[in-house]
Amino acid sequence: MNLSRLIRISDVEWRLEPSGPMRVPGVLFADETLLAEMDDKVAEQVANVAALPGIVQASYAMPDAHWGYGFPIGGVAAFDADQDGVVSCGGVGFDISCGVRTLLTGLAREEVDRVRERLADALFHKVPAGVGSTGSIRLNEQRMREMLTGGARWAVAQGFGTEEDLSRIESRGAAEGARPEDVSDRARKRQEEEMGTLGSGNHYLEVQVIKEVYDPAAAAAFGLRQGEVVVSIHCGSRGLGHQVATDYSKRMLEAAGRHGLHLPDRELACAPIRSPEGQAYLGAMRAAINCALANRQILGHLVRQAFRSVFGETEMPLLYDVSHNTCREERHEGEGSSRTLFVHRKGATGALGPGHPDLPDDLRAAGQPVLVGGTMGTASWILVGTREGAGRAFASACHGAGRQMSRTQATKRWQGREVVDDLARRGILIRCRSMRGVAEEAPGAYKDVSRVVEVTQAAGLARKVARLAPLICVKG
Repeated sequence: MNLSRLIRISDVEWRLEPSGPMRVPGVLFADETLLAEMDDKVAEQVANVAALPGIVQASYAMPDAHWGYGFPIGGVAAFDADQDGVVSCGGVGFDISCGVRTLLTGLAREEVDRVRERLADALFHKVPAGVGSTGSIRLNEQRMREMLTGGARWAVAQGFGTEEDLSRIESRGAAEGARPEDVSDRARKRQEEEMGTLGSGNHYLEVQVIKEVYDPAAAAAFGLRQGEVVVSIHCGSRGLGHQVATDYSKRMLEAAGRHGLHLPDRELACAPIRSPEGQAYLGAMRAAINCALANRQILGHLVRQAFRSVFGETEMPLLYDVSHNTCREERHEGEGSSRTLFVHRKGATGALGPGHPDLPDDLRAAGQPVLVGGTMGTASWILVGTREGAGRAFASACHGAGRQMSRTQATKRWQGREVVDDLARRGILIRCRSMRGVAEEAPGAYKDVSRVVEVTQAAGLARKVARLAPLICVKG
């Protein structure tokens, strides 16, 4: 990235001053190394987002930011409906409510190592993965509506997981205000057989060992102990969410002129929050959030079944489930008062600090777990939200490593078999449906996730709690 347009605020914060149609500044959280790895398109997209009506405070980019559709991936922006603020499909993304769920096992690494091949096979056969994968659940019209309204709560009522899980999921397992009637027939059709499936691309199911603890107090609150094993699931709303984004991007683009919106980029198709199009999208998006929450709840249940087939009856409590492609209606302090804002996080997670009322009672003193995914061969991280972060970027943090190479470039550089064999030599077992998919997601195609985490902590967005290393990774 060309740094000439940026003003250095600190070693990890850079400011893009308003110019042209920009209504607020842009703020990028990164060090010089991460900035150098970002395409100039990131700064351009940050500036374009800053030009949208009703934007508040600044247009933000997290340390893992890279070029995306409309918004950069790793982009955060909040809009005020009282100031003619908008909601944008590009600010949420196509995989609505893609996120990470982490389960505790209480098992020591040595116990898992003794049966690692058997466990890898059990997970691979139990969890449907890959392009077009289907599960055993079939949704008729009534069950589809109940799922889109109830989210993980619906899944628990169907026997997938327990009531205790719900307190460890954002919004206690369901987004309020979902409107299934605003989800198209095509979107519903795409989801009829996809519940309880992992999908493809950067989605994964990973068995991980806790290699190092950095914050003993937060780790104790989260139930994390060095040398023990956890399981992380990364996926979203599958075909339904993608179709919702496709449908409403077209609808918003067609309505832009009618609402007097002059878009700096067609991919920033948006609508006033209080317009019919804005309200319909919010209703459909919240239904897609519930689809993702239900899907991850079912996947968590399947993972527990696979573990029990190997280890017998074992408790696997949920640490947390957090989404990183959403628009949420939240209360935030600013300009001496509290107001309701519509916070877009695309490739960014919420990171609520200690004492926040939306956190469950047993986590409130510590803060929210922030789950940061790795890349098959690199570390994943568990962070915790900070009080300072609430005023920095609407209590937001990074979500992963962030790509530094396109999927096409990755497949030209690596072969899937080569990646699998290399990881096996390092003691990491890969189970996959597609060798091309593995090549696309080769660890070298991503930024250094540990550097992303260090910058996130230095910027005060979230604080390190534990570093995780992969043992088994199931890919689509």
